Amino acid sequence: MTQQNNPLHGIKLETIIIYLVDKYGWEELGNRINIRCFKDNPSVKSSLTFLRKTQWARDKVEYLYLKSNKLPLPVRNDFAAKPAARKPSQIKNINKTQSISNSTKNTVDGSVNAHIWGKS
Repeated sequence: MTQQNNPLHGIKLETIIIYLVDKYGWEELGNRINIRCFKDNPSVKSSLTFLRKTQWARDKVEYLYLKSNKLPLPVRNDFAAKPAARKPSQIKNINKTQSISNSTKNTVDGSVNAHIWGKS
C-alpha cells in the first residue's frame, strides 16, 4: 500500500485530460496551462504523448485536476532546488583589522603574494 495517500492512484492520465477538457474546454485549458498541445490543434492523443514525456507539464495538469476536484493538493516542491536567500544578518562582516593586515602583506619588501609563495 505505497499509494494509499496518493489521490491520483488508479486514475489514468487519459481520464484526467478528458475530465479537464469537458470541464474547461481546450481554449480555457490552454489559457490555464500554457502548453502547445492544448493550444495548437489539440487532441487527447497528442496531449497524452506530450504529457507522458514531459514531467513538469504532467505535474501542472495533475495539479489542476486535483484543484478542480477539491482533492488534497500535494506539497509543491519546485522551490526545493533553489537556494535559500540570505538575510543581511547572515552575511558575515569583514573584520577591518583583517582587511588591513591582508593589504600590508605585499608592501613590506615589495614582493607580491609573498605570504602565499614564501619569501624569496
